[in-house]
Amino acid sequence: MHRPVLLSEAIERLSVRPDGLYLDATVGAGGHALEIVRRLKTGRLIGLDLDPEALELAGRRLADYQERVTLLQANFRDLGRALAELHIEKLDGVLFDLGVSSMQFDRAERGFSFRHDAPLDMRLDPSGPLNARQLVNESSRAELARILCEYGEERYAERIATQIVRARQRAPGGIQTTGQLAKLITEAIPWPARRHLKIHPATRSFQALRIAVNDELGNLRLGLAAALAWLKIGGVLVVISFHSLEDRIVKRFLREQARGCLCPPGLPECICGHRPALELLSPARPSEDEISANPRARSARLRAGRRVTN
Repeated sequence: MHRPVLLSEAIERLSVRPDGLYLDATVGAGGHALEIVRRLKTGRLIGLDLDPEALELAGRRLADYQERVTLLQANFRDLGRALAELHIEKLDGVLFDLGVSSMQFDRAERGFSFRHDAPLDMRLDPSGPLNARQLVNESSRAELARILCEYGEERYAERIATQIVRARQRAPGGIQTTGQLAKLITEAIPWPARRHLKIHPATRSFQALRIAVNDELGNLRLGLAAALAWLKIGGVLVVISFHSLEDRIVKRFLREQARGCLCPPGLPECICGHRPALELLSPARPSEDEISANPRARSARLRAGRRVTN
């Protein structure tokens, strides 16, 4: 069973009310959602996910509470539309658990991991229009280098992009599998640099391609803004991220929404009338015990804010 990360910390900050309305914008296998619905009596939980397999798992996990749960296949960037269709007015809490779950990584046919030689895919929504095979075989060298540098912070992005373009020109069908791609990336990184890596040489590049295929950062910016718009005063936004690019976006968003007066310094009194939308809550990282039990939790960061004004 998938282990939810920072579970107690997320539930503590949400302060679930028995009659509250909550949105799990990335319901996954339902680990966080289960702890929310256990605390509900007359309240309701809406769970969104792009992955139909995840929704099926969540449905089974939450079966004992189905009268309090509504599950929908949707991108969290469209959460406003989903909530409007359900005639939801305001929410008491929203949770985002970002990234790809262990169950998705462990399914070889999903094409997320270099640990299995499988068809290149990486789509969170299997019916999505763009997969990793298309991205790798159809993008220009410059575009590939940009993706690897920007989304993977890969030092050798130019070398890897050049290696990919050469390899796909030689192969009649292009680059088709995760194993092929991982081998090309590894060979593109100089041996002296490879010797000192603490992670697999393809880790950053696979992350970058997955982010690009699913437009994860663009969706996150839109999803955060939409979630804030649907929070009632006193409602809480909780976000768990797993790499620095996501965490940077979340941190910046929360800080901007928690800013007060925007007037230039030196004015005797405020003339802008700006009030902070959020009050920041304490961030959290996994404990050593959690990391020991679930090593994939190591990079997790939780940030949260409570709505204080409309």
